[in-house]
Amino acid sequence: MIVGALAVVLLASCGGRDARSRGPRAAGADGGAAPGPAARADSADSAAHLGGGGAGPQPPTPNPQTRVIVFLGTSLTAGLGLDPDEAYPALIERRLEQRHLPWRAINAGVSGETSAGALRRLDAALREPVAILVVETGANDGLRGLELDSTRANLEAIVRRARAVRPGLRIVLAGMEVPPNLGPRYAAAFRALFPSLAARDGLPLIPFLLQGVGGVDSLNQADGIHPNAAGARIVADNVWRVLGPLVTAGGGARGPR
Repeated sequence: MIVGALAVVLLASCGGRDARSRGPRAAGADGGAAPGPAARADSADSAAHLGGGGAGPQPPTPNPQTRVIVFLGTSLTAGLGLDPDEAYPALIERRLEQRHLPWRAINAGVSGETSAGALRRLDAALREPVAILVVETGANDGLRGLELDSTRANLEAIVRRARAVRPGLRIVLAGMEVPPNLGPRYAAAFRALFPSLAARDGLPLIPFLLQGVGGVDSLNQADGIHPNAAGARIVADNVWRVLGPLVTAGGGARGPR
């Protein structure tokens, strides 16, 4: 587990680079949501043509039954170095479409971001009518050796603020780990932070986002840090094990737990 964790923490070394992945529906430069491929309505080609001239193509009408999942995270979520369709949020959306589930996904990942940055961007990420928020942040805090009390406070503030802005929102927390170079005590406390917060606030927990991927050369890009396309598929599996039951059972409509 510790070896796998090395890949998570080192991701901030590429924090200055923009992610190539726009995800299924990427966050815009101002933090808002840019148009994406999900939640498409029936083709506008079915618009009625009048008097032979015909009306031009009409914009698709959003399905009011479609719910929104926002993935708030770092370069792991943004899909740094991957094709837009290979980042794990895009893979999750593909599963939703294949199962004909009324959900769309928004990729709000930003490379190199700390938990403080995620908190600052939260309101922008919640502009959409979000039903489920997946929070993947904190690894860059660990790389920088930031005080764990600060990281915990930021995560707690994200939970409180999200629930205040979107009552009934479900929040899924992605667990992270750091290698022992900052000391075994720090690494153990960091690892325990996520399940502790999840238990206290009743959050579904992804135990470790990079389980089965971190530290495996064949599943990571040349930098040895970020998952390649094959690794991203495993990350999507890790996420789906927790997220899948929520979307298939209509969990996003329930109040916070």
